[in-house]
Amino acid sequence: MERSESMPTSSAVEPAFAELAHYAGLDWAKDGHQVAVVDRRGKLVLELNFADTAAGWAALREKLAPLAPLGVALETCCGPAVERLLAAGWSVYPLNPKAAERYRDRKAPSGGKSDRLDARSFADALRTDGHGWRRLQPQDPRTHELRLLCRDEIGLIAQRTALVNQLQEALHEYYPTARAAFDDWTAPGAWAFVVAFPTPAELGRAGRRRWEKFLHVHKLYRPETTARRLELFAQAEAFVNPNPAVTKAKSFLAASLARQLQFLEKQLDQYRQRIEQLFREHPDHDIFGSLPGAGPKLGPRLLAELGGNRAEFATAQDLQCYTGTAPVLSQSGTRRKRPDVRMRRACNHWLRATVHLWADKSRQQCAWAQAYYAEKKRRGMEHAAALRCLGQRWLKILWRMWQDGVAYDEALHLRNQVAHGSWVLALAAPEPAPHAKADRQHN
Repeated sequence: MERSESMPTSSAVEPAFAELAHYAGLDWAKDGHQVAVVDRRGKLVLELNFADTAAGWAALREKLAPLAPLGVALETCCGPAVERLLAAGWSVYPLNPKAAERYRDRKAPSGGKSDRLDARSFADALRTDGHGWRRLQPQDPRTHELRLLCRDEIGLIAQRTALVNQLQEALHEYYPTARAAFDDWTAPGAWAFVVAFPTPAELGRAGRRRWEKFLHVHKLYRPETTARRLELFAQAEAFVNPNPAVTKAKSFLAASLARQLQFLEKQLDQYRQRIEQLFREHPDHDIFGSLPGAGPKLGPRLLAELGGNRAEFATAQDLQCYTGTAPVLSQSGTRRKRPDVRMRRACNHWLRATVHLWADKSRQQCAWAQAYYAEKKRRGMEHAAALRCLGQRWLKILWRMWQDGVAYDEALHLRNQVAHGSWVLALAAPEPAPHAKADRQHN
C-alpha cells in the first residue's frame, strides 16, 4: 500500500507541496520511462520518453532543472526509479495502483491506455489532489538496508518452502520410507538423509551401523524416535516403486532439491547474522526488542517496516490502516443503518504478515493478550480474525512506545488497563484458588 493513499491527518497543505511550481507524472518500466510535466494551471509543458540508462537520466535532469521546484507522481514507492528521483532532489509522491487506474479512467473513460496517457494522468492527479498526499520520506541507510534484507529473507524462506514441497512430492513417487522417517522437512537433517541415502537400495546397503552414525552426526539420535526410524530403515526395500526408471529419475531430482535446500539454508544463516547485527546497532533496538513474542526474527521486521521517521504515522490509526488490521467501513444509502465492515486489503502486506505472527506469539507471554484472543474466539471469530483484532490492539501500544522512544513495560500497561477499567483485565485475572473461594464465602 502506498502511503499517499491514507487520509491526511490535517487539513493544512504540506509546505513542500505548496511550494511546487510544476507537477510531473512518470510511467516507469524496466528499459525506459515516460514523463509528463504540467504547470499550476494544468498546461502541458514537457513530454519526454527516456531510456533507463545513465545518459537517459542525465537528459531528464537537464530538462527538468528549469522547472524546479518539482513534484513527481508514479505508481510505485520503491525501486531504482524512485531512488534516482529522490537522489535528484525531487519530491516523490507514490500512487496506489487502484487510484492510478481511476485517475487514468478520468482522462480516458473509453478505457484507452498508453504510457503517455498514464504519465499525463499522474501529473494532473498530483496537481489537483496532491495536497492530500504524503510525500515519500527516504529512510536512513541502516533502516533501509534492514528493510530490504528482511523482505528478501521472507522471499528466500518462501523459496525454501517451495523446495521442501517439491522434495516431498519427489519422495512420494519412490521413497515412502524417507517421508515416514521425518516429520519436519524444514530441518537440515532430513535433507542430509536424502543426500546420504538417495534410494531405498542405498539405504539398505548402508546397514545399521551407518544409520546410527548418521543419526548421531546430525543430532537426530533420540530415545523416543530412534527405534522407530531404525525399524523403518530396515524395511525400506519392502515397499518401493516397482518401476526402476522412476526410482532412478526421481532420486536424482530429490538429491538435487536436497542440495539446493542445504545451500539456501547457508544463505539464510548469513542473512540472519546481518539482520541481527543491524538490529543490535539500530537506535530503536530496545523498543522493538522489548516486545513480548517478537523475538530476534519478528522484532527486526517490525522495526524495518515502521522505519525511523516518527512523522510518517501521525496517529495510531494511521499505522493500523497501513498495517491492514483496521477494518474498512462501507456506509451509504440503504446500508447506512447496517454498514458493511470488511477486512482491509490495501495495506503493507509484509507488515501485516509480521503483525499476525507477532500477535500469535505474544499470547504465550502476555496473559492479557491470551485473554483478549480467547474472548474474540468465544464471540465466534475465526483464528485469523481474532489475531487481527489482537494485532490492532498491539499496534496502538507499539505506536505510543515508538513515538515516545520507550521500551514495553508490562507493569505500566497493566496500570493503564486498571485506570481505564479495561474489560481485558477482568478476563486476564487468574482464577482464585479453591481455598480462597471458601474463605470469601465464610467472610
